[in-house]
Amino acid sequence: MTQPHKRAIVIGGGITGLTAAYRLSTEAKKRKIPLELKILEAGNRVGGIIHTEHRDGFVIEHGPDAFISTKPWGKALCEELGIDEHFIGTNSKVRRSFVVRKNKLVPVPEGFYMMAPGSFLPFIKTPIFSLKGKLRILLDLFISAKENSDDESVADFVRRRLGIEAFERMAQPMIGGIYTSDAENLSLSATFPRFLEMEKEHGSIIRALLNQKKKASQTSKDTSGPRYSLFLSFRDGMQTLVDTLADKLSEFIQLNTQVETIRRNDDNSHWEIVLEKNTKLESDLLCIALPAPRTSQIIRNFSPTLAEKLNTIPYTSSVTINMAFRREDVTHPLNGMGFVVPIKEQLNLIGCSFSSIKFENRAPAGNVLLRAFIGENKIQNRNHEEVVSLVCKNVSDLLGIQSSPIFTVVSHHNKSMAQYLVGHQTNISDIQDQAKKIKGLTIAGNAYTGIGIPDCIYSGDQAAQSLLDSFTNS
Repeated sequence: MTQPHKRAIVIGGGITGLTAAYRLSTEAKKRKIPLELKILEAGNRVGGIIHTEHRDGFVIEHGPDAFISTKPWGKALCEELGIDEHFIGTNSKVRRSFVVRKNKLVPVPEGFYMMAPGSFLPFIKTPIFSLKGKLRILLDLFISAKENSDDESVADFVRRRLGIEAFERMAQPMIGGIYTSDAENLSLSATFPRFLEMEKEHGSIIRALLNQKKKASQTSKDTSGPRYSLFLSFRDGMQTLVDTLADKLSEFIQLNTQVETIRRNDDNSHWEIVLEKNTKLESDLLCIALPAPRTSQIIRNFSPTLAEKLNTIPYTSSVTINMAFRREDVTHPLNGMGFVVPIKEQLNLIGCSFSSIKFENRAPAGNVLLRAFIGENKIQNRNHEEVVSLVCKNVSDLLGIQSSPIFTVVSHHNKSMAQYLVGHQTNISDIQDQAKKIKGLTIAGNAYTGIGIPDCIYSGDQAAQSLLDSFTNS
């Protein structure tokens, strides 16, 4: 028998929403479900914070510049779309990073991962930690694992196992930079559960890293800091992924469309999506792929309890500043991927990526492209010019740059980064339980089980599959 015709709407045209719409389209065809699809995007473009700009031979990323391949969903989608042939990896010749110490860039010791050493000799030699700090870090080998399973913050975990210096000088800038977050409140189990597994399985983070090195010494021999060999991008920038999805979904995309609220119709048979000026659309299936606070606003009239829960997930803002320089004006050798800045250094940035060193073809010959990251606390009560001036000065001082940039490109990401605070997983479990009870509705995005591009792709994919399952199983 022919399946009945169905309508589906995805609210939000970021990577999560695009993935959800793509999966709804492809999976509906496989299941032979006639599907009328729409993607409603409030802005004038899709892709969310993924946005690449080409300027005078420079490839400028306004948002993320890569994604991690160990979470398979991003790579798998790219392979399905046929764009894996455009993949590029990070520069294999300079796979290390730096951390600022007394206004100088110090290499992260070989084998050091986020918070603990995986090789002893480089760790002993590094000037990043004092002798007292090093001895305290090594005490991790003798400290018993925590007996209870209560969630704890990243800061509490690192200080408990490795001490204050390990946290302030390495874990805080490394981990805080990834999440643009205060590690004092960041849930370890929701962000880096692998460290909890290390403690449970090996009784020590250092012992776990040493064991890991024995199993895969060839991948850790020439690296420090983040595992750069595991990051992928595209020759023409991350926009490649967005453009490919947008091309496949172009007939379904409706830009400049602001959703005010949703509700069920009078006989509870379908959704009514209320737009500006009280315009209405109808749909049988609905996926909301927006930040949690915005989702909360849209559903509050329909499900105030779920809306209240969603509104408890905080978000932070950030700014990136791309800076172009002539190579001859930068005295630092740029022999790494970039650097991170501990809060203790009291600078105006979280870190800086050497974009044209990290990936090939990001700057024309004789030039370099740098990208600085600034947290929310540094942009409050400051105007645009002041932020750019302060950050350029910090970067120039650290890298020995005497000239002004050829140009700067500033990108503001307002309330774009979900914060996984202590207790996050319990909160998300409650949210998911409540959402599952609402037939024909799914919510997806970076607020729930992961903030990276692969996590968002997985979230959108699962939301689409769930919607179609609820229809076919009803």
